[in-house]
Formats: sequence, structure tokens, C-alpha cells
Amino acid sequence: MKARVVAPMHGARWLAEGWRMFRASPLGWLAMVFAYLVGTIALSAMPLIGPVAVSVLVPALSVGFMAASRAAALSQRVELHMLFAGFRERVPQQLVLGGVYFLGFAAALAGSALFDDGALVKSLLSAAPPEDPEAAAAAALPGLLGAAVLYLPTMIMLWFAPVLVAWHGVAPLKALFYSVAAFWLNWRAFAAYGLAVGLALLAVAGSVIALSSLLPEGAAAGPRSLVLPLALALLPALFASYYASYRDVFEAREGG
Repeated sequence: MKARVVAPMHGARWLAEGWRMFRASPLGWLAMVFAYLVGTIALSAMPLIGPVAVSVLVPALSVGFMAASRAAALSQRVELHMLFAGFRERVPQQLVLGGVYFLGFAAALAGSALFDDGALVKSLLSAAPPEDPEAAAAAALPGLLGAAVLYLPTMIMLWFAPVLVAWHGVAPLKALFYSVAAFWLNWRAFAAYGLAVGLALLAVAGSVIALSSLLPEGAAAGPRSLVLPLALALLPALFASYYASYRDVFEAREGG
């Protein structure tokens, strides 16, 4: 595998390219994202095994979104069955990546206790809702931020690895290495991408808050109801932006 070094501004365009891919087939994207969210939430609700299963399946599912992105980039329809493209080849290797993802995610979650004395872990494991949700959220916020930082190495390793395994037949450990190397070579582009994503999230949050302030008291729940539709529109753009980064960084043509 050969990774290119791209200009920082390329990273800023990945999210915009993701949005363009979403607009090419919005209904297909929405069906995929909705099925993904419903399926993973339902599976996570299973005691003990559910969250582990979801973590292990994430890399293979990400290949499905990459397949949908490739179809959209070629002006083809995005269809629901594409979500399972990652389960049609090299499944054992994808499950190895899933194990790496689970270990990294679990380590980040456990490490969050260093920042909030275990408040985040307790809130996730507790079956009963907190008596004071706002206080519980405030207590867990440092842990959530700490877990996000600790999760970064796992995210970097798994950014390109699933598609390298699925489309190029790269062994899992080599795919993890190539993903880290590609990220390191293009850290400026990824920094620009992260800034673009952060600004997009702030714009969405700001829009909801602004709409809420314009409505009379008691009607503020209306704009907040836009959060889910906006999230459903933003998530496909985010998923497709992964493909934009892959296509930009790797010179090798996709297989399959």
C-alpha cells in the first residue's frame, strides 16, 4: 500500500465531499443510518454480550458505509443491503479488527475514571436513571472528555484498516500499521478535517439554540425535535467523509 501526503486543505474538503455523496442518494443513506442506529441500539441493550458484539461488528459495518460512499461517488444508488458489504468477504479478519476496536474502546472507557472518579462508568452501568440528571451529566463530563482523548489512538488505527482489509486483502496487523502511518503522514489534513467537523457540529447546535430562543416559552421543544433529523443528515456526511479521506490518501485503486 502506498499513501499519499495531501495538502491540509484537502482535509477541510472531506466533509464537504461527504455531504455531496449524501445528497446524491439521500433516501438510501437515511435508510442505512436509521437501520444502523436501530440495530446497534437494540443489540447494545442485551446484557453483557450486547455492547461487546456491537464493538466487534463496528469495523465490518464501517465497510458497508464505505461501499455506499463509493456507489454515491460513482452516481449510483445507495441501497440498504450495502450496509452488510463488510460481512461478505474476509469476515474473520474484520472480526480481528473488531476485537482491537473493543479493547481500545474498553481501555478508553476504563481510563475515564482517571478524570471523573468513575462517574461516567457508573452512569453507563447503572440500570436506574439518576435522581439529578443534570448533576450526573456534569460529574461525568470530565470523564467523557478524557475518554475521547484516550480513544484517539484506536480511532487512528481503525480509520483506514477495515477498508484496507476488505478491499485490498491486507492482513489486519498490517492494515492497522498502514492506517497509523497514513494518519501520521497527513496529520495536518486530519487536523483541518477535525476543525471542519467541529465547526459543523457547532453550527448545528447553534441553529437549534437560535430557533429555540425565537419561540415563545413552552414551545422550545419544537426546535429541539430537529436534533434527530439534523443528526440523521450529518451522520451520512460523516460516514461518507471517511471514504473521501481514503480516496484522497491512498493511490491504490479499490478492489471488489
